[in-house]
Amino acid sequence: MEVILREDVEKLGSRGALVKVAAGYARNFLLPKRLAVEATDSNRKIVEQERQAHLRKEAKAKGEAEDLSKLLAGVSVTIAQKAGESDQLFGSVTAKDVADALAAKNFTIDRKKVHLDEPIRQLGEFKVPVRLHREVTVEVTVNVVKED
Repeated sequence: MEVILREDVEKLGSRGALVKVAAGYARNFLLPKRLAVEATDSNRKIVEQERQAHLRKEAKAKGEAEDLSKLLAGVSVTIAQKAGESDQLFGSVTAKDVADALAAKNFTIDRKKVHLDEPIRQLGEFKVPVRLHREVTVEVTVNVVKED
């Protein structure tokens, strides 16, 4: 059965692609979840219009993310945490802490966009990547200092 994908489907294809799948897969998974539509002439036109609208929306989002990345490029935030004598933190600095510190500087960033491989557990200066868009990532400097 031929279907046109309305969304990117992992290991199958990208939005707007015409793919051939098993009838059961289309009937039981792709069509009910509105991930695809049957490949008819009218559906092809509708999906093409949706794809064009999505591309315009994506370009606008990317442009906004690039503007925000220019503003965030030079930003440095300081987070004070309790630490022991060997500069080991009691607890850790997480993505939520970094997002809150950015919010204090009037940058509204979702904590899910702050990519820490693992929480920061030492005092010091760290470069933390913030993924604003699929193609736009900026590094923010995070200074972890000892709380008085």
